[in-house]
Amino acid sequence: MNETWKGAVACLGVAVFFVMTIGIIYWQVVDQPNKNWILRGSTSGLIWERRSHSLVLQTLSEEKTLVEITVGNFPDMEQPFVKNLCWLNKTEFCYTWDATADLEISLEPGPSAGTECYTINWTPLHCKITLKDCFSMTNVSWYGGASIRAQRWPLNNVNTKSQPFVISNLTKNPTGYGSVLEKYFLGSTGVTVTVAPDVPISLSVESNRHFCLESPSSIAMVPLQYMVCISQNITSAHQEVGSQLSEQERRLPNTDILRLPIWRHYKAADSAAKMERGLRSFFNRLKRHHLGEGLIALNEHSTMLLSNADHMHLPMASRKMHALRHTRDFSLIKPLKFSITLSPYTSINSQLFLMSLQEGKENYWLSLQSKFDSHPTPLLTKWKGQFSVRLNVTNDAARSWYMDRVSLLWQRLGAQYVTFEGAEGNMFAEQAIQPPRELEGDKYIGIFALMAATLGNSTIISAVTRSNHLPLFIQMTPLQSDWSYAGLKGIIPSVLHYSLLGYNFFIPDAVGGTLANEFLTEEELYIRWLQIVTFLPVMSFSTPPWVCCDDWVLNLTRQYIQRHQDFVVPLILKFSKEWLSWGYPIFRPLWWLSPNDPVTFTIDDEFLIGDEVLIAPITEQGRVQRDIYLPGEGHIWMDTNTAQVFDGGTLIRNYSVSLVEVPVFVKAS
Repeated sequence: MNETWKGAVACLGVAVFFVMTIGIIYWQVVDQPNKNWILRGSTSGLIWERRSHSLVLQTLSEEKTLVEITVGNFPDMEQPFVKNLCWLNKTEFCYTWDATADLEISLEPGPSAGTECYTINWTPLHCKITLKDCFSMTNVSWYGGASIRAQRWPLNNVNTKSQPFVISNLTKNPTGYGSVLEKYFLGSTGVTVTVAPDVPISLSVESNRHFCLESPSSIAMVPLQYMVCISQNITSAHQEVGSQLSEQERRLPNTDILRLPIWRHYKAADSAAKMERGLRSFFNRLKRHHLGEGLIALNEHSTMLLSNADHMHLPMASRKMHALRHTRDFSLIKPLKFSITLSPYTSINSQLFLMSLQEGKENYWLSLQSKFDSHPTPLLTKWKGQFSVRLNVTNDAARSWYMDRVSLLWQRLGAQYVTFEGAEGNMFAEQAIQPPRELEGDKYIGIFALMAATLGNSTIISAVTRSNHLPLFIQMTPLQSDWSYAGLKGIIPSVLHYSLLGYNFFIPDAVGGTLANEFLTEEELYIRWLQIVTFLPVMSFSTPPWVCCDDWVLNLTRQYIQRHQDFVVPLILKFSKEWLSWGYPIFRPLWWLSPNDPVTFTIDDEFLIGDEVLIAPITEQGRVQRDIYLPGEGHIWMDTNTAQVFDGGTLIRNYSVSLVEVPVFVKAS
């Protein structure tokens, strides 16, 4: 072969090599499939979307997207076609991202034949790695999680910064998560997300875009673990997964309170004698206005006045407490029905705290361990304007002492119910101190709820998590005295949120709201608020109707109290049996009857009691008409005010509602 031919062959070889290189690059960058299946179940499967860095859960038959999870656990770089490192195991997927984190996904059978679950476990490979997965809100309405100051339904309308997903004291942190919280999220496509209970996470919500679960960046290399389950629709998904959040037997609280309107007594007094006379006078006034038998709720200040009068603050040891000679007779208030309020806080100026120091019981309070000696130093915080210490619920002796003191006070005063407040918030985290392991996250609240439940079923508590099986009433978050979502408009979203998470027995904030700490004088707001709480478990009042409004509103209040007792209470007791047996919520969103109807996913001003009654109150100022959607195709609904009958699946526009009316529909047979 002459030199000319050799040159030609060499050029051809270079050209072929160049073309092959371009082809490989093109296949890797352009022609490589954007999607590839990584796991398949019987009805659904997980797809990896290369360009968007997303895991997509789809149905196999219709290729319908159920949820899209944007993965943020690795640098922003092009990811190749992902290969399962678990080899031929068809129920597991394993992958390692750029020496940053290991991903393990396992396909597991759900709680029923129609449910499939995927356990997703991210493990950081070195410290200071933040794991973050975001769940898209595109074509999905989300529910669950935590209550907030201005509650919304669904979560899509919420904006919250990334912060630890724990219950905060909303007085100190108004943008935090509060009151009722579960690591459970429910999507309108029939998908649930349940985060491992003991794994710490942060949560952020970006309105109408996504919510994100994020692990803390620390030397502990904390994993991010959660389970995604899919079911036929949103109702069946919650029935199979969400209704079974607690595996323990559910117990009813004392339902006598359902028939007792609560009257909050905040009148200032500086002595127990004045407090007793004030209580008796208030009771006589309720009786004179024919407002029926009710429960007078004493705040913590009033409770402490009575407690101090009985010298119940003096002893530390329970044996001394029982041996103490009582010095006061409470015959004036014994005939009354009332509740007392207590908290785990004690002022550092109180005789109770000073005596604990004298007796060497500093460890009865949350403390910091001294570096120089073995004596703990009680951790200080502010509670209701005073420097205070907080009960150490991890100390057996401290718990026994506290509960003995509560039991004795309850028995001595003759109260019907005990309200516990102040379990919210993590004192260590609030002061940037690493908490002890037994008090990480919301563990204080969990222990305190168990303590409260030992008193029996006549207990009210202000914050809970993982406790929906306990026989407790939950005091709902205080609201503003206005028409916003932080006021009246937030009541129904809160009702739906609490009940969805299994907390059906709650006490709504008093008619008119209590954040302003003053009497309500706006008549229309009072009436519309009254109409909503009539159909909730307990009717609670802070502003007496004779203080707020004219006599006709007082008459209206009497009528609604009677309606609550005669119509609503039997319904709640009836559907509490479904809650006890199956965990179904008593107060239900409209999608419960229309799980495939997108119209029902965003309705936040109507609710169902069981499957039988629909309540559609006015929540806008100055309105005397509203649109009402009646769910459930094939059902028939009758307006209890007019006896008109409507088909389910119908939107009634501009339905007339006078100031003294609330639309109530019953499902006809």
